[in-house]
Amino acid sequence: MEARPVSAPAAQPPTGRTEIAGLPWVDDPGSVAPPDARALSKVFFDRLATLEEGTPEYAYARNTLIEMNMSLVRFSARRFRGRGPEEMEDILQVGTIGLIKAIDRFDLSREVEFSTFAVPYVVGEMKRFFRDTSWAVHVPRRLQELRVELAKARDHLTALLDAPPTVAELAAYLEVGEEEVIEGLVASNGYTAGSLDLPVGDDVADPAEAGRTYADTIGAWDPAMELMEDLHVLAPLVERLDARERLLLRMRFGQEMTQAAIGAELGYSQMHVSRLLSRTLAKLRAGLLADG
Repeated sequence: MEARPVSAPAAQPPTGRTEIAGLPWVDDPGSVAPPDARALSKVFFDRLATLEEGTPEYAYARNTLIEMNMSLVRFSARRFRGRGPEEMEDILQVGTIGLIKAIDRFDLSREVEFSTFAVPYVVGEMKRFFRDTSWAVHVPRRLQELRVELAKARDHLTALLDAPPTVAELAAYLEVGEEEVIEGLVASNGYTAGSLDLPVGDDVADPAEAGRTYADTIGAWDPAMELMEDLHVLAPLVERLDARERLLLRMRFGQEMTQAAIGAELGYSQMHVSRLLSRTLAKLRAGLLADG
């Protein structure tokens, strides 16, 4: 997932003024120490509740709150240390989204510290980021969450029953339908994906097989499969033909007899056999088009 940058530029105060909308002007909100940010945040939240959304004053108060509390995002991101610099940048971006949601929903009347209220929002966005981007294929969130529940249930029941649980046992334990359990188990296959370029194995008896990749073992498209489909569709159409038409088809295509040989056996001229076959094939072709 490529997170879009979240920018929160603070408005500039009029020349010579040290406050805006009754709030102190903060030159560099991002450099405010956390203890000072906690105290200032209460002042800004109290004033933000009285300002009209969309006004420059509202934007200044909200953007200053975002920048002053970015330390909460950086603090929450520590649990994901070890990620690459690019991924860590995405984590900070989605964490900022969580911070903005917390600011928009915070209410001073709850008498809760903003940091206590905001961190679950920030961490929640980060976890959602990993949940949505860690799957090899796109899987609905409902099934992603079900996969986690199934894994926990399977471990618990395996320890309890001393054997892997059945689908019915998993469904009963989670109080969901068996079809939903099966759907969740199938969806779990989308969590990881192996490369087609991976080697088949090192312990290959035949030296000629050494160095083969998984892609080399996958069968190619078999044209006969398409022929089987055509024959399956043709079967009921052939049944509708009369006895002579079916006999002609069997002799021409089943026994691979020439038109002259068919004519000699049935007492027809080659031209007559040709016309009969053309008429029969046209009838089958029309039936195929009608069914399609």
